[in-house]
Order: sequence, then structure tokens, then C-alpha cells
Amino acid sequence: MKILPHTLRITAALLSLFGLVSVPAQAQSNYPNKPIKIVVPFPAGGTSDVLARMIGVKITEAWGQPVVVENRPGSSGNLGADVVAKSAPDGYTFALMDIGNLVISPALYKLPFNVLNDLAPVSMVAYSPHLLVVSSQIPANTTAELIAYAKAQKGKVNFAAAAGMGSATHLAGVVFAKRSGIDWGYVPYKGGSQAMTDLIGAQVDVTFNGMVATYPHVKSGKIKLLAVSSDKRNSQLPDVPTVAETLPGFLTGSWQGLLAPAGTPKAIIDKVNAEVIRITALPDIKERLSTLGAEPSQMSAQELAQWMKKEIPAMAKIVKDEKISVE
Repeated sequence: MKILPHTLRITAALLSLFGLVSVPAQAQSNYPNKPIKIVVPFPAGGTSDVLARMIGVKITEAWGQPVVVENRPGSSGNLGADVVAKSAPDGYTFALMDIGNLVISPALYKLPFNVLNDLAPVSMVAYSPHLLVVSSQIPANTTAELIAYAKAQKGKVNFAAAAGMGSATHLAGVVFAKRSGIDWGYVPYKGGSQAMTDLIGAQVDVTFNGMVATYPHVKSGKIKLLAVSSDKRNSQLPDVPTVAETLPGFLTGSWQGLLAPAGTPKAIIDKVNAEVIRITALPDIKERLSTLGAEPSQMSAQELAQWMKKEIPAMAKIVKDEKISVE
């Protein structure tokens, strides 16, 4: 009996449906065989965008397939994350997300997706610390002196929330105040640039902010650098103490992670994870990260998942305890 081609296709589809033939396994064996897309849920030029393009170039060189970076800003990075959460889990769409939409957004917004259920962690990419800086008018040159000064002022010190209420920099200030037993006011900004301008002009007193945007003003003497927020001293600023040297265990900053739609095959996730780890260990990439005030933060997919599961409730507790709202 002659079997018609369309009958073969139908039979194969039915077998696949019942798990007797693994069509995805066939697709994975020659992965990737078409362009890969990395969605950056922020405008072009930011840290996540730069990281996505750096990684994309290296993947293209290694795997011979183009990597397209697509900027989908909106809703504090949640719009682009939602696009990826609703994409096909075939290993050809990823999101390069930062700490805000990795672990803070679930506590602040009613999201159209669930970060833990609808996205699959692939790899942590990089970490960059915040710098604790004060206006030149503040009579403090160390973290301990800042704490003593803020306590003496009894709520008169103003903290610049450089990226708005609920941002990573704002929550860094909240955690710092809680840990040190001080009370200061918060002034929200839409971005770090205006916050730096007002700090230089002494309209605000103190902030945590990213290294690249902040350190030039420290070098020029317009503001004072007290400490870095990493758990160990920064290789670029070896003489600058960490906040943790005064407040043990203090650690804040910005993390960037790569995620895929939930259901993406583990074999593909593991392959991409291994490639990202290889790329971020390359000397030229480490040097470029250093110019951004960042360093590789290499984790397995499982380690990134555990990190998110730990940080999401921790951030939610801070938001709830401090009654932080973005409305």
C-alpha cells in the first residue's frame, strides 16, 4: 500500500502529540539554525542594551547566526519582559533584564505575567555596584560619619532616589537607612542625570548611584565618594571602602540576567548559559565591562533561579514594610 506524504505528516504529528517522537529534540540538535533575538526592555544605550549587543556579537562569531537586539522600553522594563514571556519557547527569543524587572517589579506592579512561572532563567551576566556619594556640603567623609550626621539631623537629610521610587537605587537607600537606624527623606527623580545635578548643587544630600554616571563627578571634586555597595572592594577603586565594612552584609547594586520564555528546552538553556559564561570570561569583554563599572556575574540557570526565588520575596518585604508605591 502506498502511503501518501500528507498521511506521513499527519502520523508524525500525532506521534509527537503523544510523546512517541520528539520533534523538539530534532530542532535542538542543530540549534541555532536561524537568527536569535535578544529583547532589551529599555532604551538603547543603557547597561542592559550594551551587554546584549556585546554578547550578541560574540554569539554570532561563535555560532554563525545573527543576533538581533530589539529595544522594547516601557512600563519600567515590564513591557519587553512581557513580550518575551509570551514568545515561543524555542530558544530564539531572550530578554536581557536588570534587577528592577528581575526581582523588584513583582512587588510594585500588577504584571501581565509571572516572573518565576512565565520566564526561564538562563544566565546571570553582570553585576555593578552602587556608589554611596554625598554633596560636598555634607560634613562626612566616611559611612560612619554620614550615619552619625544623619542621626543628628533627625530627618533633615534628603536622599535622591535617582531612578524613581521603587528603583534599585531607592531601595538601596531604604535598606541603608533601616540597617543604620537613621531617618531621611526621599526625593524621586526620573533618572540619574538630574539627581547628580541636584546633588552637585546641594539640593539633595546623598544617594546611591551607578559607577559610570557618578564617578566622573567624584573625580572632578563636585561630590564626595564614601563607599561602594559591593561585598568586596572594587578593583577600580581599591582604596574606597565598602558599605559592608561599616554595615556587615550590606550588598546592593545592579544585576543583569538573561531569561527565556518558560518551556524553553533545557538543552538549549544549558548551551546558551555555557556560551554566556565563556563570553563574559573573555579578556576583552571583562575589560569592556570594567569601563561600565561592572564585572561578570556567572551563574548556572539553576543558581539564577534560586537567586530570583530568594530576592523576590526579600524585595517584596521591603516594599511592603516601607509602604512604597509607584502610583
